[in-house]
Amino acid sequence: MKKKTKWVDDGRTIANMNVEGMPWYNPAKDTKDNNGSSKSEMADPSEKSRRKASQAANSEPLGFKETFAMTKGVLLAALLVAAVFVVVFFLFIIFCSKIWLR
Repeated sequence: MKKKTKWVDDGRTIANMNVEGMPWYNPAKDTKDNNGSSKSEMADPSEKSRRKASQAANSEPLGFKETFAMTKGVLLAALLVAAVFVVVFFLFIIFCSKIWLR
């Protein structure tokens, strides 16, 4: 039998978990990729402009009307999903009582 060689960590990152939005996100670690080249050299210029635009849009707090409209939209979407579930459940009960369990 072969002797197993001891595994040595070479420091490469297989899956980078330093992602924006996570509690452990560190922007200082995000400047280099796995090969040592700067991510800004590889980034698409349109991505940079989108990132700047999203940061500018997020800099102003929402007013009462915007917050109310957003909350209303989210609530209506959730109620729509709940209504679909209720209708499907009701149809299933009718199907079971009239056709399946005859």
